[in-house]
Amino acid sequence: MPRPIMATVSVPAMQHNLLHVVSGLQAQARVAGREPPKVWAVIKANAYGHGLAHALTGFGAADGLAMLDLAEAVACRDAGWQGPLMLLEGFFEASDIDVVDTYGLTVSVHGDDQLRLLERAAPRRPIDVNLKINTGMNRLGFAPETAAAAWQRLAALRQKGVVGELGTMMHFSRADDNADVTQAQLAAFLTLVGDMSGPVSVCNSAATLTPALWTRLPSDRPQWVRPGICLYGSSPFADRSPAQLGLRPVMTLESRIIAVQECPIGGSVGYGHLFTASQPTRVGIVACGYADGYPRHAGTGTPVTVAGVPTILLGRVSMDMLAVDLTPIAGAGVGSSVVLWGEGGPAVDAVAQAAGTVGYELLCALAPRVPRTIVPAAVAVPQPMQAGESQ
Repeated sequence: MPRPIMATVSVPAMQHNLLHVVSGLQAQARVAGREPPKVWAVIKANAYGHGLAHALTGFGAADGLAMLDLAEAVACRDAGWQGPLMLLEGFFEASDIDVVDTYGLTVSVHGDDQLRLLERAAPRRPIDVNLKINTGMNRLGFAPETAAAAWQRLAALRQKGVVGELGTMMHFSRADDNADVTQAQLAAFLTLVGDMSGPVSVCNSAATLTPALWTRLPSDRPQWVRPGICLYGSSPFADRSPAQLGLRPVMTLESRIIAVQECPIGGSVGYGHLFTASQPTRVGIVACGYADGYPRHAGTGTPVTVAGVPTILLGRVSMDMLAVDLTPIAGAGVGSSVVLWGEGGPAVDAVAQAAGTVGYELLCALAPRVPRTIVPAAVAVPQPMQAGESQ
C-alpha cells in the first residue's frame, strides 16, 4: 500500500469562504449605504499551494482573479476563465506585454522601468492598468512624490489607446495588527489619488475582513478588494482563528500512526533528544516529516489530532516522520488517523504559530510527494457575466 499520508483540498470550502467574504462586504455596504466592492480572488503561488484548476472552480463566482505569474494567467485563460485577470507584479520585459495584450490581462505598474516599457508598446487593444503607489509598505509602488507624474504618463497613454481602464492600488503592511499604521497608509493614499480617477484597490485579506475599512474610500470610484489567505481558510490575524472568522479550512493534511514506542521516565525521543519524558509516555510515530512540507521547527507542544482527540507533537520533526503523545488516547495505536492540520484537526495557523511561521508558508510548501485528493464542488458556480452578455 502507499505511504499513509494525504492532503485533501475541498472546493466547497473555497466556495464557502468566498461567499462568506462577499456576504460580509454586502452587509457593510448596506450599513454604509453604498455599493459593495468587487472581489479579486488572489490565486498566486498555484492558489497558495491548493492547485490552480481547483481555484478556478472554487472561486468561480469572484469578479476577477489575481496572481503573479504570467504562465498562471495564461493557464486560467486556456482553462476557460473569461473574467478579469490581474498580474499583481505586472510585467518584467517587453515580450510580456505581447502576452498581456493577447490574453487580455490587467497589470500593475509599480515602477519607472515598467512605465517606459509600456510607453514603447503598441498593443492591439488598450491594456487595463492599476498604478501602484507605495504608502509605507516600501516594497513595490511609486513613491508619493512621483505618483502624480506616473499617473499623468499613464493618462497620456490612455489618450493614445495604449492604456484602457486606469486605476490605482496600494498594499497595507499591518492591517492585521496595527490600526494606526493602516489608517495612516489609507489617509496617505486618499490624499494622493484625490485628483485621479478610475477604480481603486487597497484591501488584502486582513483589510477586507476589517469592518468598514474600505468604506472610507470615495463612493464614486469603483472599488476592488483582494482577499487571499482567508479564501483558503486561514486567518490573517494572530488573535482570531479561522473558525472565529467564519472560515472553513480548504486543505487538510492527514496521516496515520505507523509505530508505537513506550518511552520510560528519562527516555528521550528523536534527533537531538529535544523531548525527555517526565512520566511513562506512549509515543506514536506518524508518517509525515519536513520532506512532506511539515515545518521542521515545530517543536514539542505543537497541536495535532489523533483518532479525533487533540494531543501534541513530541521532539524534533524528522525528514519522513514525527512523534506525537498517545498517552491521553488509550485506544490509539498503529493505523490510527492523524490530522496534522485542517478539517477535524488543528488550524494550520496554530501549527504555523508553534513553528514560528505563518499558515501561508505551510500551505504553499506542501511537498509534491504528498498525494492529494479533491473534494469537488457539489454545484458548479458560474463565472461573473461579462460586459455585453445577457441572461
